[in-house]
Amino acid sequence: MAAYDIGIDLGTTKIIIYRSDKGIVLKEPAIVAYNKKTDEVVAVGEQAYKMLGKTPEYIVAEKPLKDGVISNHKLTEVMIKEFIKRVCGNFFIKPRIILCVPSITTDVERRAVLDTAMSAGARRVDLIDEPLAAALGAGIDIFKPNGNMIIDIGGGTTDVAVISLNGIVTSGSVKIAGNAFDEEIIKFFMNKYKLAIGQRMAEHIKMEIGCVFNPSDECKTIVKGRNLLNSYPQQMEVSQTDIYEVLLGLAEKIIDKIREVMEITPPELMGDIYDNGIKLTGGGAQLKGLAELISENVQIPVEVVENPVEAVSIGTGKAFKYIDSFNSGFTNVH
Repeated sequence: MAAYDIGIDLGTTKIIIYRSDKGIVLKEPAIVAYNKKTDEVVAVGEQAYKMLGKTPEYIVAEKPLKDGVISNHKLTEVMIKEFIKRVCGNFFIKPRIILCVPSITTDVERRAVLDTAMSAGARRVDLIDEPLAAALGAGIDIFKPNGNMIIDIGGGTTDVAVISLNGIVTSGSVKIAGNAFDEEIIKFFMNKYKLAIGQRMAEHIKMEIGCVFNPSDECKTIVKGRNLLNSYPQQMEVSQTDIYEVLLGLAEKIIDKIREVMEITPPELMGDIYDNGIKLTGGGAQLKGLAELISENVQIPVEVVENPVEAVSIGTGKAFKYIDSFNSGFTNVH
């Protein structure tokens, strides 16, 4: 069997894999379920996600990545190895792999990702900073002396970066992204309605009625959970307006980080950004009204790119052509 180049978007909530000959071939939750008694892995990815909140005490469904970095090396290695096997089969020649990581990842954290991928069965591993991968995936020509601002809103972190001449000029990152919005929704229902809801329900609410700009009372969804006062099942209808304030506070913190990056960006590049607009990528970019809210606050046009969820993985796959051309953003090991 031929060797393939594999681009991996190693996200906190989702793993997306791009294969050189086919494009995106895998999109699975970054979750591993294992048996605490036997220390055996029970399920990986979608199967493990379905077990969240529904397993007996001795089976744990865990996310081995937190805020874009590895929190459990053993489970991450098992997960990457399983996903590589799914997309490559039993390969004779080990694949080359590029993984993307948040731009604020430390050298120690980068080394941990490299070692994990090598242990999972790669012959060479390169890392690329998420904003560079997102820009490539969004179709931006990053080799021009022209400033582009990319905001990648993933599961654990939001990366803000200004890119020019194939490198990151200024950047910033904040640990507020998709998961933080879910957690705020869970807290909101617990505090206001004494209703305990799970992570999957919180994500459903965010996707159905989550909004941070001009919310509507007409947009509603059904929320199901457990009443904390009597422990009985309960369901209720809530509108976009009900959770608007909950999500707005977090969105404003992301805008604060955008402003910080703008303050340290050279004026010439800010002029380019005004002309080019700001590009939003990542799953969090799909939050209703977020592009409009950012645009209103920074007075620059903001656009959600095509396929925002897949933009980083597509860019990671494209990056193989440019490994030797990058000034910065790459780390590798053979």
